[in-house]
Amino acid sequence: MFRDFEIGSSQEAQKSPLPPKAELQWWYQYYFATERGRAGYDKYRHDFAKLIWAIASPKWNFDDATFDRTAVSFNNPDHVGIVIHNYRFRLGLVAGESKYDDLEKRLVEGPVITVPSITLEGDANGAPHYPDANTYRNKFSGKYAHRDITGGVGHNLPQEAPQAFAQAIVDVDRLSG
Repeated sequence: MFRDFEIGSSQEAQKSPLPPKAELQWWYQYYFATERGRAGYDKYRHDFAKLIWAIASPKWNFDDATFDRTAVSFNNPDHVGIVIHNYRFRLGLVAGESKYDDLEKRLVEGPVITVPSITLEGDANGAPHYPDANTYRNKFSGKYAHRDITGGVGHNLPQEAPQAFAQAIVDVDRLSG
């Protein structure tokens, strides 16, 4: 199983400040909390996303063609609204969809994951997760492994380290057997 664990993925966790250097990495969350941020993202979504890619994966020298294949999705008429609402929700500035409140509550409680799992973290992730890989361990009750992927790998593991990512898929399948 693969799941992207973000620091402060719940509204309650977002209330706790991080050290200044870590807060700096999340600057855009606060920008998106403002109408200026929404308008800026709407107007410059292509350039903004490219900047975030570069920050989250600082050693990945992706080319324009690679980025542009994803950037097409930014032209969806709902894209800006969904992105902005997501970040505002994380900060507790807007309500979520009430029909999902029970599911949200269960996710925030952090249910233990029972299926075989492998977590991955790039050594150059500009959007880092837990600083200590041992923090992940208590989220899993089944067979589990954590792998730090080295070599300047950032946030986009499938594209930056396709071999390591594919090997983790093969290996987690073997853990299931």
